[in-house]
Amino acid sequence: MKRWILPTLCFLAFLALWEWLVRAGTWSRVLVPSPLDVGAYFVTAFREGTLWPAIYVTMKRLVLGYAVGLAAGLPLGLLNARFKVLEDTLGVVALGLQTLPSVCWAPLALLWFGQTETAMFFIVIMGSLWSVMLATDNGVRNVPPIYARAARTMGSRGLHTWLRVILPGSLPFVVSGMKQGWAFAWRSLMAAEIFIAIPTGSGLGTLLHYGRELNAMDQVIGIMLVIVIIGLLADKILFSPVERFLHRRWGTSK
Repeated sequence: MKRWILPTLCFLAFLALWEWLVRAGTWSRVLVPSPLDVGAYFVTAFREGTLWPAIYVTMKRLVLGYAVGLAAGLPLGLLNARFKVLEDTLGVVALGLQTLPSVCWAPLALLWFGQTETAMFFIVIMGSLWSVMLATDNGVRNVPPIYARAARTMGSRGLHTWLRVILPGSLPFVVSGMKQGWAFAWRSLMAAEIFIAIPTGSGLGTLLHYGRELNAMDQVIGIMLVIVIIGLLADKILFSPVERFLHRRWGTSK
């Protein structure tokens, strides 16, 4: 609990400074609203019931798309690390596609799938798949070779070595890749929701787009804060504890 005291105090001091600068007329209140204005937006959004449905729609798209990217990226990463021919072909393609900005998938998704949920899922999958695959590949290659040699000395062969030695030893790096894939999935989905209007539901990216169109900066900053908070909660609650446990388990923690 004590570790949160200093960050909380710094955050409150930042809000107080922000409010004071706005009231002092340092910049236009239309372009940079005060924390009170952003708080008023949250109160209105919760009262009107526009924020919770948007969070639900975005999280549903994110979790489903990320799950598919994860399910495909893990085995592809293992195969890429196992076979040289895949490393020279699929590995190079994955490295190139990972550097492609997420927004570039939006026109392709629109042409292929139209304004549908499938287009959203496609963009999220493309945003997370390649980073998970490359992280898994990198994790396998970082397993000390002595582990596999020791396992073969004790009679382990083939698939047994991979499932019982190589894969568990690479898990700390794989979890780091999963966290990176989650971040890429977030960015991909926000780009998709901003540029693609889906009749079946409006997510956080859509609210962000409407805030820009209406010049409602309190809404824009409020939605950005919601995105940041969800990302922090996912890291602190889901990924970081598992990552620390695996590093301790395999003796790779600093």
